[in-house]
Amino acid sequence: MTEATEARTAGVQSVDRALEILEVLARVGEAGITEIAVELGVHKSTAFRLVATLEQHRLVEQSGDRGKYRLGVGLLRLAGATTARLDLVQEARPLARQLASETGETVNIAVLSESSALYLDQVAGSSALQPHNWVGQHIPLHATSNGKVLLSGLEPARLDEVLGGLAAYTDHTITGAKALREELDRVREQGYAVAVDELEVGLTAVAAPIRNNHGDVVASMSVSGPTFRISPEQLEVVVEATVRAAEEVSHRLGWGHR
Repeated sequence: MTEATEARTAGVQSVDRALEILEVLARVGEAGITEIAVELGVHKSTAFRLVATLEQHRLVEQSGDRGKYRLGVGLLRLAGATTARLDLVQEARPLARQLASETGETVNIAVLSESSALYLDQVAGSSALQPHNWVGQHIPLHATSNGKVLLSGLEPARLDEVLGGLAAYTDHTITGAKALREELDRVREQGYAVAVDELEVGLTAVAAPIRNNHGDVVASMSVSGPTFRISPEQLEVVVEATVRAAEEVSHRLGWGHR
């Protein structure tokens, strides 16, 4: 076994044991290092090292000064993010189906995930024959309508963090930072984004922001299809329908409610 393989194996084993610790604490409520070591069948020093790492990420915390540990608030943050996404998909799904039926094209829901857009849900329209399933996949931000919408909701400092090298996927991809910032200004002003042949030649997409009760852009709803089907005339119809659907999802999430 090579050193690299041994390192990977050790890393996987550590992750497995860390998850076991979380499961133990979920079952018993509180436990000390000795108890955890016995449950895992490892030396106390190994258990302590794993618990210390989990504590650093706030996934476990000490219970008072008794040397016992319990599940930490970091898990609530992770669970809260998952719940928020499930709520988003649940509220958006009926509108996504309606939009797909209205336009005949594929509708996607995407959220920002570090430096890319993550697709959470997809509904295929009647014209979309065996569409590519984007759910769970990450796509570039600067070359897609969903990505542009998500970028448009970021503060300047955060935008600088997210934007790295702007790769060219086609001759139409925006690769200049200045040009992209100007594009994002247009997205904010008009309330939607368009990408024609920017991710791949022959693909056109329109996206509009989904906002939470504070008015923050938390997701994007898009309609995408072949460029030959979404002609300039059809594009206007798709834009209007997409913006209307995204606004309705936003209202369901509390945006605009007093």
